[in-house]
Parts: sequence; structure tokens; C-alpha cells
Amino acid sequence: MAPLPQQPRTPDDAPEEYVGLAADVAERRARDRGWSTVRRLSPDAIITMEFMAGRLNLAVRDGEVVRCWKG
Repeated sequence: MAPLPQQPRTPDDAPEEYVGLAADVAERRARDRGWSTVRRLSPDAIITMEFMAGRLNLAVRDGEVVRCWKG
């Protein structure tokens, strides 16, 4: 049987620290801290509930992060 693929590592980071930052600053910080995928969304975006290790989601309104979560 083939080995299971390695899941991307989830950085030891606190998503709540991104709230209130400018979206560009938050995205740059997330990439610098090791997030493999950073997704920018509007606060009312309709998205699937799939969890993706290594992804950080940024809900952005008027250029500012208003919510942030892993997956």
C-alpha cells in the first residue's frame, strides 16, 4: 500500500492577531510565518466548509481584516 501524502504543516500562529491589520500586511505576515496558502475573502463570501491544512483565511472589508481562521 502506498504511504499517505504528507499534509502541509500548519504554522503555530494565532489567527486572532491578524484582525485589524491591513489586508496586504496580514497576507505578507502570514506567508512569512509559513502559511502555504493565504485566501482573501469578503466577509459575506459563500465558501465550502472543506478544511485545508496550511491555509489561512482572511475576511477583508475595506482593506482591513475583520475575521481570520485556519483551514
